Amino acid sequence: MSTEPEVSFTNKIDQEIKIEPKDWMPEQYRKMLIRQISQHAHSEIVGMLPEGNWITRAPSLKRKATLIAKVQDEAGHGLYLYSAAETLGISRQEMLDQLHSGKAKYSSIFNYPTLTWADIGAIGWLVDGAAIMNQVPLCRSSFGPYARAMVRICKEESFHQRQGFEILLTLSRGSDAQRAMAQDALNRWWWPSVMMFGPKDDESPNTLQSMRWKIKRFSNDELRQKFIDVCAEQVKFLNLELPDEHLKWNEETRHYDFGPINWTEFWQVVNGNGPCNKQRLDARRKAHDDGQWVRDAAAAYADKKRQQQSQAAA
Repeated sequence: MSTEPEVSFTNKIDQEIKIEPKDWMPEQYRKMLIRQISQHAHSEIVGMLPEGNWITRAPSLKRKATLIAKVQDEAGHGLYLYSAAETLGISRQEMLDQLHSGKAKYSSIFNYPTLTWADIGAIGWLVDGAAIMNQVPLCRSSFGPYARAMVRICKEESFHQRQGFEILLTLSRGSDAQRAMAQDALNRWWWPSVMMFGPKDDESPNTLQSMRWKIKRFSNDELRQKFIDVCAEQVKFLNLELPDEHLKWNEETRHYDFGPINWTEFWQVVNGNGPCNKQRLDARRKAHDDGQWVRDAAAAYADKKRQQQSQAAA
């Protein structure tokens, strides 16, 4: 028999009333949110690395400035999300420790290298496009702090996607070498982007419960299909091709059919054996260690201000 708090929680979920940090919630709901939000935050922070690699090598001052702004946005997204997760009773240090130890996951897409400038365009169009497809429904997540954080994040991600598409559009209208570079980037980033939505629904242990609690609104496969349908149309404007010989419009289903996904590769990368897994974590650990003096200085300043305020009050 359900308890009164359980009934109240379920009624709020059913009535689309946001669950707030001080509300009663099932422990599994709290843990599921911490796992999802912290992984999302980690993905934003680790996602700065493959793009930051190209800031000094961007082909113009304008491109440098816009890429710097984008990477800065990603840092902000991570901070919003860490703050949302902290309302659930986990500390930021604990989340970072989980990331640096390899216990916590982040999006597998960021374990692939950025080899050319066109990769920055492919990331913007495909990776951020997949992120938007996944994140817009999260603006209606049942957990209030998460849903509110996602509103601003999605607005900024939409600019990132347009920036990436414009980079590819420029390259596709350039020289033969530029066009070939753009096509090569699409060839390498397409399937990892398709994998971004996670495992198949029947192999995703958390999806059904997450949808029941309205943390997520759509399943992995539903979002993946929607993403493929959109990209299959958008790529026509680039006059490039997605690297899938099976991609074809299905009049009966009103969706694009697509080829088999290499799930062996997906799980290899998720389990730490991707092209850049070690490099990414090493970079994050180094950045965290190198920034210790900043955290120490901020803590010392805060202590000094508290002492001054205490003395003034006395």
